[in-house]
Amino acid sequence: MDIKKILKTCKNGHQFYKSSDCPTCPKCEKERKPKNNFLSLLGAPARRALENNGITTLEQLSEYTEKEVLNFHGIGKSSIPIIKEVLSKADLSFK
Repeated sequence: MDIKKILKTCKNGHQFYKSSDCPTCPKCEKERKPKNNFLSLLGAPARRALENNGITTLEQLSEYTEKEVLNFHGIGKSSIPIIKEVLSKADLSFK
């Protein structure tokens, strides 16, 4: 099956190819990736999932159960061990 990639242009003028209707620009996403907090350890889909749910700190994250976080669109099972480790290092855990 041949997957057709479509040339897209984001609002910042970056051009990129996507085979899905996902509007996320890889260049913009790389530029906005945090450099020094726990979100920098996660892949873009997981990071966006937390941000879209208003979670930008470990304290906010600790107010959720693991099951609730896994239900966020973009969070996969591979993100949970990373999240648990950073919570543990901060003496926090899932609710």
